Amino acid sequence: MNRQKEKRRRCRLLLTGLMLLALGTTACGTSGGDPSTAKPKPRIKVSVYDRVNVPSSEGSIVSNKITRWINEAGPVNVEFVPVLRTQSEQKLNGLFAAGEAPDLIMEYAPQIKDTLIDQGLLRPIDDMIEQYSTTYKERLQRYPILRKAGTGEDGRLYQFGRINETVPMRAAFIRTDWLERLQLDIPQTTEELFQVAKAFTEQDPDGNGKRDTYGIALAGTPGVVIDEMFGLIYPDYVVRDGELVHGWDNIEAVTAFKKRVYDEGLADREFWNDKNGYRARQDFLRGRIGIYMDQFNVPTAFYNDFYMRLKRNVPDARLTVIPYPVTPVGQFNPVFVNPVQMTGVVNAATRNPKAVMQYVDFAVSELFMKTMYFGFAGIHHTVAPDGCPKLTGMEKWRKEFNYGVGDFGMLTSPTLAGRCYFGTEKLDEKEPLQREVQQMFELNSSYVNFSLETAGPTHAEQMPRLPQDLQGILNQITGVVGTDGDLWLKAILTPNYSPGEARKEAESLWEQAGGKKVDEWYRNFYAHDRDQAIMTKDIYQIFREQRAAQGK
Repeated sequence: MNRQKEKRRRCRLLLTGLMLLALGTTACGTSGGDPSTAKPKPRIKVSVYDRVNVPSSEGSIVSNKITRWINEAGPVNVEFVPVLRTQSEQKLNGLFAAGEAPDLIMEYAPQIKDTLIDQGLLRPIDDMIEQYSTTYKERLQRYPILRKAGTGEDGRLYQFGRINETVPMRAAFIRTDWLERLQLDIPQTTEELFQVAKAFTEQDPDGNGKRDTYGIALAGTPGVVIDEMFGLIYPDYVVRDGELVHGWDNIEAVTAFKKRVYDEGLADREFWNDKNGYRARQDFLRGRIGIYMDQFNVPTAFYNDFYMRLKRNVPDARLTVIPYPVTPVGQFNPVFVNPVQMTGVVNAATRNPKAVMQYVDFAVSELFMKTMYFGFAGIHHTVAPDGCPKLTGMEKWRKEFNYGVGDFGMLTSPTLAGRCYFGTEKLDEKEPLQREVQQMFELNSSYVNFSLETAGPTHAEQMPRLPQDLQGILNQITGVVGTDGDLWLKAILTPNYSPGEARKEAESLWEQAGGKKVDEWYRNFYAHDRDQAIMTKDIYQIFREQRAAQGK
């Protein structure tokens, strides 16, 4: 073998070894090159939500099949920094205070990111995109709405984002087998909902001869959905008679409903101590609750984490979704998934903005999206004759990908790749239980009534950014007078303290804190500047367009 052929052979071996061992890549040509000069991949830190849901066989949220693939296939080596989903603000504040914040921070909550921007802890990303990006730069050009949504008050771009499938985010579920046993109809109003919950509590709907069931859940996501039914979502403003007003009427009404449920013993009387709703969820999955509300925007997650568990525990249980009922303050559609969602920001102290941009470009790529969505080719999915990836087995994908696909894929935009990537496509309609989830998912979307408002004038993440001083007022007082604040909880739990009395005290505290200035700012925004933001009508239009793309 001559010297030139030997160099070619060594180059092929070197490239294969580097790819397999994820030690980086180097360019080799027939002119040779010393392998020892190959540069290692740059290193960055990226935050990831820790939901404490990784199967023990898969490792941890920072070390598993997904993270290993990201570091093997990607252009940089990533050290993932865990952030408890329920404590992200506290964790991030602590990391910044210690000088240990990640280079790239993945976070949904606008108020957290806005505060970091105000504090000068995040850097603008315009220059990074211009100098180092290919994929994300192209996406910004194709979808300028991403730039609009990610731009700060100073006119500079601070946030990376994605385009989502926008569907109702949550749903209200009811045990239809219990309805049939007690000869009850689907509730159409909150009064009927209360009466059904009362019957589910008192009339032995499971037929076991014991009074061991609850009609409805109040803790965790169910409490959030009940708020939505009454038109409420952070920061508690509602559209009334063409104006944006503070939803005091709505908060008083939903508190009165919850208090009545509590007083009658139709829900767990310790719901207030079930902070994340875990106990309520377990009670429903064990067949003890008749009306429950949960996330329903990702059909596979619902199937794997919820429906399968219910059917294993209670094989005869039958569910359906119901429209949000008419309340004393009106009827509302569910909140939708944010169609244009900002999810990534960059630490102002990062030493390698180029590497951060390289990772972002990788994380928005079709390869990354397809892998997060369907797993590894030949292992978790194959390609069907229609060109769409199809899971080879839901259970294997669930165990090895389901726990992390959403949080590692916070920059992916699956539906931009076509019909194969809409949520229900991952389910197999030939499997009875998966088909039932598909049908409920479609039913939930079919309930959308475009003549109604959603809770709030838009998704909470799309609400306009308050001036810093007004945001400070809102942050200071929300925990006391906001929809689920301390005063309203006191009204639910205290026999001689009514929702009306709580309202008087809440409005007084709000005014003392300067809240009237917040009210006036939001009112003026809605009156004069709402066309500059993504509002409910825009979300409805995107929902229509995406359903049309699916032939619906």
